[in-house]
Amino acid sequence: MASKQFSAAVAGASGYAGGELCRLLAGHHGIALRTACAASSVGDPLSAHHPHLHALGDYVLAPTDLATLAGHDIVFLALPHGHSAEFGAELSAETLVVDLAADHRLSSAADWERWYGGTYAPAWPYGMPELPGAREKLVAARRIAVPGCYPTAAIVAMAPALAAGLVAPDVVVVAASGTSGAGRKPASNLLGSEVMGAVSAYGVGGAHRHTPEIVEHLSHAGGVEVRVSFTPMLAPMSRGILATCSAPLAGESDPHAARSVYEKAYADEAFVTVLPDGAWPNTGSVLGSNSVHLQVAVDAAAMRLVVVAALDNLTKGTAGAAIQSANLALGLPETMGLPTVGLAP
Repeated sequence: MASKQFSAAVAGASGYAGGELCRLLAGHHGIALRTACAASSVGDPLSAHHPHLHALGDYVLAPTDLATLAGHDIVFLALPHGHSAEFGAELSAETLVVDLAADHRLSSAADWERWYGGTYAPAWPYGMPELPGAREKLVAARRIAVPGCYPTAAIVAMAPALAAGLVAPDVVVVAASGTSGAGRKPASNLLGSEVMGAVSAYGVGGAHRHTPEIVEHLSHAGGVEVRVSFTPMLAPMSRGILATCSAPLAGESDPHAARSVYEKAYADEAFVTVLPDGAWPNTGSVLGSNSVHLQVAVDAAAMRLVVVAALDNLTKGTAGAAIQSANLALGLPETMGLPTVGLAP
């Protein structure tokens, strides 16, 4: 158990990502949830929006403003894109600010303006410790940008192959996500009657705004500009991502060599599991955990490497990654408060 508990505020606590943060913090021995904030739901009990958090029923949603957020050791910003930058700029430099939105993910102002619009905010250290060199940047950081959920799956799946020169820099990602990835704002296409019994593609043809994030970090991993074709799909489930990622092999089609690249890359990573031969990732196995499950295959006939990744978009894909990165920044054990096992059935 940590000798000190750091105080935390969660902005956007009424949403799915904010609720997941609160759930994980409820069992964290080093970070104590002090304040849960919202916008239109100010004054509501937290449990009114998240009945599964009945143990946190004493929390009443406070306003999301600088006066409320100031004075905490950590501020988690689970806000819509474009709303985090102002708080990051105004909160004390000593405060650890962890942004779960896209405001500080992209290094290119042109990419931000094209895909999100509005005023560009500089990139912060990227909260994916599994990337080479990323962990060192997160230690003692006071501003952290949490990766997107789709990019987490795609980058974890393809970065080792690109770094090792195993594949050409031409990546195809087809990923299915649960409806919670779209947030909690009501939308007709997310109604149960629209989603149940159906799988649909969206953001097709390079139109999804997670694309530049995937390109940027896979390009860093490979040391060369990587081309990415990304097709997201909406699946009839509440949470989870299953991503099938592939690229042309750069040389021989030895499945053992390909597998060894991944086993070496993730041998010491607590939250990434390369499954045994013959076992394939599925979203049910990682539900509620901060884990990514991977399987690697070589399609010798097509001369392509295929990597399948499964993760929970709300945990490792968002809130879990935020806490994992915060642990590093605060000098806590990286795994503290984060489950590695899922829930089944």
